[in-house]
Amino acid sequence: MNLAIVGGGPAGLRAAEVAVNAGLQVTLFEGKPSVGRKFLVAGHGGLNLSHSEPPEQFATRYQGGASPEFWHSLIQEFGNQEIREWAADLGIETFIGTSGRVFPKEFKAAPLLRRWVERLRSRGTCFQPRHYLQGIRCQDDLFTLEFHRAEGIQEVPANSVILALGGASWPQTGSDSAWIPILKSHGIDITPMSAANCGWEVNWHPDTLTAAEGLPLKNITVSTSGKCIPGELLITRYGLEGGSLYQLGYTLRSQLTPILTIDLKPSHSVDELISKITSNGGDLLAAAAKAWKLHPAPLALLKQHVVDLSPSAPLTPARLAESAKALPITLTGPRPIEEAISSAGGVSFSELDEHLMVKRLPGLFVAGEMIDWEAPTGGYLLQGCFATGTRAAQGALEYLKLRNCLPGRYLGLT
Repeated sequence: MNLAIVGGGPAGLRAAEVAVNAGLQVTLFEGKPSVGRKFLVAGHGGLNLSHSEPPEQFATRYQGGASPEFWHSLIQEFGNQEIREWAADLGIETFIGTSGRVFPKEFKAAPLLRRWVERLRSRGTCFQPRHYLQGIRCQDDLFTLEFHRAEGIQEVPANSVILALGGASWPQTGSDSAWIPILKSHGIDITPMSAANCGWEVNWHPDTLTAAEGLPLKNITVSTSGKCIPGELLITRYGLEGGSLYQLGYTLRSQLTPILTIDLKPSHSVDELISKITSNGGDLLAAAAKAWKLHPAPLALLKQHVVDLSPSAPLTPARLAESAKALPITLTGPRPIEEAISSAGGVSFSELDEHLMVKRLPGLFVAGEMIDWEAPTGGYLLQGCFATGTRAAQGALEYLKLRNCLPGRYLGLT
């Protein structure tokens, strides 16, 4: 009569927490020597735990196979206020930044993770590191988990299982998507994995790189297919990086030839830009750089665009202003998934019920980035992992109760 959780990221740890708080003894298996490795990587950027948006807006940030209504119900169960209360209960003070993002006051992941694991241990969670999942069998409502260990294959029985094995980004932390063939062998539909929240490649002209590599494009807006995002980008040797670009990833991946349009001066109209340089009879690019206050990076892009557009055509104030307001950048593809902050794809929502239980294998639940969803950076990723971990654990507890696997006292794995 037991619950096994496989995967020690935020989704798995949260699932374990919900289960032990309900009185159930839980065993959590992790392939790496320690849990929370990707959680610690997220902490390098200050550990953006969540966002302060209201649930209605929050739910629209998620893309994939589930509806905003489904995400709204998840966020209502365990949302941004709950995550702040949860952190406070661990002794970690949080605050809302100017962007609306929620951070721990210390901007560090390690103290929070350490206290979290200590609390889980104190409440009876049994951690089993260096257990790498190799297979799952199910017979007569009993699961058998096959783990690779240094001494060989170990088989572990379980009445219910929550898988929280991550997606396919940052595989060195353990999210290597090796679980895909295991679930496919049971006929479970998996949406192919792809990079999300990642940089995109551009075939830069050498002159552009010489002038702009490593420099930011600030106070801009970027758009594609009618979606417009304010923010900034970074020009890299291979292409572009930046949070505003990440938010458009889902739309860009749907395009055969993805094109990003940059407005270098969103606070000015075309006519206003023209008026600032019409009286100049000399070098229009030099005049625009001064009058429009263009830094080297936007100036390099603008210069290359007008040359590529029509090298022999005379440069006019109108042509230059229109280019500055709608500068097209052809993207050749996303960066490798191993470099991405997160991944898209995973277990299709059509395979799951509202409790995140796999309908083909009753008693098996999934949580976190294993599921086919994606969200931009800004607190939505961790919130999604916490919310799905919460839902999966509640579903597992209900399943065990209905199966009469929770009589009187709770028994752990042996």
